[in-house]
Amino acid sequence: MADKVKITLVKSTIGAIPKHKKTVEALGLHKLNSSVEQPNNAATKGMIQQIRHLVKVEEI
Repeated sequence: MADKVKITLVKSTIGAIPKHKKTVEALGLHKLNSSVEQPNNAATKGMIQQIRHLVKVEEI
């Protein structure tokens, strides 16, 4: 199992509910097509699950 995941914002947060916008910010994503590496833990998985329609996830 990978210990990190690469998260890429592939859809704009314009029109998204405020809770989802804050989740995107909390993950460290700012602009469209920006990517971050986060640890693969329960907290990160929960945030990804909440905004799965806005992001692309790859295991590293």
